[in-house]
Amino acid sequence: MLNASDIMTTEVITVKRETSLKELAEILYSHHINGVPVVDDDGSLIGIICESDLIRKDKKLHIPTVVAIFDAVIYLERPKNMEKEFQRFSATTVGDLYTRKPVTVDEKTLIDEIATIMTQKKIYTIPVMDENRMVGIIGKADLIRTITG
Repeated sequence: MLNASDIMTTEVITVKRETSLKELAEILYSHHINGVPVVDDDGSLIGIICESDLIRKDKKLHIPTVVAIFDAVIYLERPKNMEKEFQRFSATTVGDLYTRKPVTVDEKTLIDEIATIMTQKKIYTIPVMDENRMVGIIGKADLIRTITG
């Protein structure tokens, strides 16, 4: 049975928190990938950002979240949700949108388990770890290529 180390891509394209969303979109498009790991200055994995994060960013603010009546503002949702919506709406860098604590697998994780994770959690870019060090990445295309190849 194949495991993560058999199908992972070892040349991992990464971005940092400061990477602009425009640059991120160009990376995803030019490399035909769905997402990339976010690393800190030491190259340690701190999160992941995917196409879906960019798509969500472009979604219009969900209205009505606030109603003003006689100069009083009434929140129809919890203010924390509102704040998140506004942050996403004004995001300009990876740091504004990336997912912290990404789902990861280790090199020995079997591919049927990886397929299950992707299907159940709707996550299509999974970093492969050796302890605390990222050694590869598995995208949906890697899995499909393996299953159909």
